Amino acid sequence: MEKKYDVVALGELLIDFTENGESAQGNPMFEANPGGAPCNVLAMLHNLGAKTAFIGKVGDDYLGHMLAEKAEGAGIDMSGLFYDKDIHTTLAFVHTFPGGDRDFSFYRKPGADMSLTKEEVISKKELIESAKAFHFGTLSMTDDAVCKASEEAIKIAKDAGCILSFDPNYRAPLWETEEKAKEKMRYGLSVCDVLKISDNEVLFLTGEKDIVAGVKKILSEFDIPLVFATAGPDGSYCFFKGEVLQQDAFLNPNTIETTGAGDTFMASALYYAVTNGIENLNTEILKEALLTASKAASIITTRKGALCVMPTREEIDNI
Repeated sequence: MEKKYDVVALGELLIDFTENGESAQGNPMFEANPGGAPCNVLAMLHNLGAKTAFIGKVGDDYLGHMLAEKAEGAGIDMSGLFYDKDIHTTLAFVHTFPGGDRDFSFYRKPGADMSLTKEEVISKKELIESAKAFHFGTLSMTDDAVCKASEEAIKIAKDAGCILSFDPNYRAPLWETEEKAKEKMRYGLSVCDVLKISDNEVLFLTGEKDIVAGVKKILSEFDIPLVFATAGPDGSYCFFKGEVLQQDAFLNPNTIETTGAGDTFMASALYYAVTNGIENLNTEILKEALLTASKAASIITTRKGALCVMPTREEIDNI
């Protein structure tokens, strides 16, 4: 089949309510920012010149339709979006700490993103097959129904010869147990061709505080051709054909929060894998990928939200 899209992603599309000052009465005010890791990734990919599409579900409510409109405005093909008439759009309230780190409170018991079905995924089979790469995370595996939908999408993508891209995007409050989270993360590791993983996730999975040692432990068990690992202010790494590349972080004095930084990094790195093909990658290309991803991530930390405010190629190049 003709590869009409560079990347198709499946997963959560939700509202990130981010802190935005206080009211005159001293009450916290929140801004309804469109979010969800898979669509954040697609929005950044679009800004780099990739053609993208999304598969997921939102509520048939005001916020769900607003999300669809905003994602389309970010250049994402939303023909794979479903609306649930019974379950509302998923919400996340983001609390930001000094220094930009954050904590999430999810309103998702249930949320519409969890109600995507295997049958709905099958109905979008051609959309998946027409992509060079298929991207997914673990939030679409927290519950049985959506997990079956995700696994079906991954099977379709694998059979179609898509590059499989995986970002665990671990959010502890959304899992019944740590063991179940690890099980689904390990499933993602077993099928992916490109992995983006954070230092916290490496520690969670392997018990290794040293990110390089932890990723090497993962690679000793799973045959993953290309791995990007992020360590926040301590920089990032790329693992490819036995080689380890390192990139210092771009610490931005204007950082206000880190929401979307990992997704921005993921998209920027994935862009190089998709446009070049994994088999054609080399040290020079991967150094450029790390540099671009690090710059892009530093820019998004200066903005509230992610999906609608992804950096442009010009902004990245001007750093």
